[in-house]
Amino acid sequence: MEKETNNNKSKTTKYSGLSGNEMYCVDLLGYRPGNLIVGNSVFSMGLLGGIGSGLRTIVGGEIKQVTNMIFQGRQLSLERFEKELADNQGDGASGLSSELIFHQGNIEFLSIGSTIHAKNQKNQKSFTSSADGQELFCQWDAGYTPLSFVFGNVAYSIGVGRGFSGFFKQMAKGEVHQYSDIFTTTRNLALERITAEAKSKNANSVVGVRTSIIPVGISGVQEMVMIGTASSNPEIQKVADMVGGVTTSDLTAEETWNIAKLGYVPMKLILGTSVYSLGLVGGIASAFKNLVKGEISQLTDLIYGAREESLGKVQAQAEEIGADDVLGIKTYVYDIGGGVIEFLAIGTAVKKIDGIATKSQQLPPQAIIRDKDTFIDTANYSYGTNLQNPRK
Repeated sequence: MEKETNNNKSKTTKYSGLSGNEMYCVDLLGYRPGNLIVGNSVFSMGLLGGIGSGLRTIVGGEIKQVTNMIFQGRQLSLERFEKELADNQGDGASGLSSELIFHQGNIEFLSIGSTIHAKNQKNQKSFTSSADGQELFCQWDAGYTPLSFVFGNVAYSIGVGRGFSGFFKQMAKGEVHQYSDIFTTTRNLALERITAEAKSKNANSVVGVRTSIIPVGISGVQEMVMIGTASSNPEIQKVADMVGGVTTSDLTAEETWNIAKLGYVPMKLILGTSVYSLGLVGGIASAFKNLVKGEISQLTDLIYGAREESLGKVQAQAEEIGADDVLGIKTYVYDIGGGVIEFLAIGTAVKKIDGIATKSQQLPPQAIIRDKDTFIDTANYSYGTNLQNPRK
């Protein structure tokens, strides 16, 4: 009896970010929960503002100094997270995020996720994943073995002055090709960089890509960041070779499982962007029409044209790589100011191939049940943010 008591005392209580549903799903994969771990790095906002990007904000496009500084901050926090994972003797980490937290005068780069431990000895190298426990099960069951959390980012400016040629182009209605090109380039840079990171991890796919646009503390400057999980799936190598060696997808984990069940695999995350100007004359006419009820035909035509142009670019890219379909298309309209808007369309090109199947015949309910928030901060008139999994 004494021996049993001492053994019980030697056990250490784990503090995990996994929910009950996640715990069930990782258990099916042969893992048990470990500690919630954190890696961080704090930079001075003064450093961010003093990088010397003033001229670039006038012209627009990527501001490489800011991109590199944010990349460094994110990378440092991830490296410290990985050290914590090793210190905790973790076999993997799920739900890993890369957050920017703005304090007074400082910016903190925060990586946070939950350790998981193999229930039996495994030969697989320790992995990190942006997928939570439920998503991890869906992706793994669809054939995607996680290797590493990866991200790609780009800091860019739309241009305070928007350039002299851009200014004159705003005098007429229609697409402002100068800015369509700038936005197309910057938005695709993030995708190129997350793909390159995946290649460096010997992965042939990035699943569960999530895209965020974040203000970074400099007027007119934003960061576009894509995060996901670099994974290996031998069955999709033929498709990966068709798109440069690494497939990319922003389909949800459940969607990834569903299309695998039907024999489809993601090919590439596709973005179509168009920047349109209402034009000086059209803008004045619309202003007068706002004084009375009824349709503003100029705005109707403008937004319709921008939408069609962006979707046309998505279709052209999908046809170029030989995709069968583009799934999960989402569209966004951004008011850049001065009568100029950006229309962004984003989706995942997929292809049906032989030999694709899921390991399970059906997903368990615990893999698709959405967890509910149980902490609500009414004092600040907002819901509490779950940094471990901001989607919950």
